[in-house]
Amino acid sequence: MSSLADGWEPLEFPRIDQHTRYELVTDDGVQVVKASVDGSASGLIARVALAPGDALLLRWQWKVSNVFEKGDARTKAGDDYPARIYVAFEFQPEKAGFFERAKRKTVEVMFGESLPGNALNYIWANRLPEQTFIANAFTDQTMMVAVNSGSEQVGQWVTVERDIVADYREAFGEEPSRIMGVAIMSDADNTGEQAQAWYRDVELVRPAAP
Repeated sequence: MSSLADGWEPLEFPRIDQHTRYELVTDDGVQVVKASVDGSASGLIARVALAPGDALLLRWQWKVSNVFEKGDARTKAGDDYPARIYVAFEFQPEKAGFFERAKRKTVEVMFGESLPGNALNYIWANRLPEQTFIANAFTDQTMMVAVNSGSEQVGQWVTVERDIVADYREAFGEEPSRIMGVAIMSDADNTGEQAQAWYRDVELVRPAAP
C-alpha cells in the first residue's frame, strides 16, 4: 500500500493564470483537501515512479458541492470537472512517430522537464454515463473515465476503487508503462463555473494474491 498523503506539489498549466485554491480542512474530524474552483484550473500532483505490474488499485474518497451545468466531456468547451484524478504514465518513444519525439525533446531542452505519455483521467462527470471511456476533447493521449456522474451523490462522500492496469488496457489496448504521477484537480477554466470538492485517502494498493 502506498499512501499519497505526502509529497503533493502544485500542478499548473501554461496560459492559465487563475488557479484553483487547495487547502487542508477538517471534515467530520478527518483532515482532507478542499478545492475551491471559480473559472480556474490547477491541481496537486504526487510524483511517483512505479511499474503497475499485472494489477494496481487506485483508491480514494471524494465529495463535490455541485456538477457543472455546462460540463460535457465530449466537447472542448465543456471539458471541466468539479473533481478529477489524473494518472500519468511515462512516454514510450518506441511507439511514437518522429515528429512527436522531436516535439518532446524540444520541450525537455527548453524547460528541463519530461512530458508524460498517455494518461487516465477519472472524472466526476455531468452528462457522461458512469463507466464510460472517452478520449479527451483536446488529446487522444488522455482517456476520460466517468466514475461518477450527475447530481445524485452531490454532497456525499463517495469511495472509488479502480484497477489502473485493467482501465489502461481498455482505454489504450496495450500494457501500461511506468506511472509518473497521480494528481487531483478541480477545474472550470472552460465553463467559468464554480464548485468545491473534497479529496481524502488517495492511495495505490497492490491487490492481494488469490
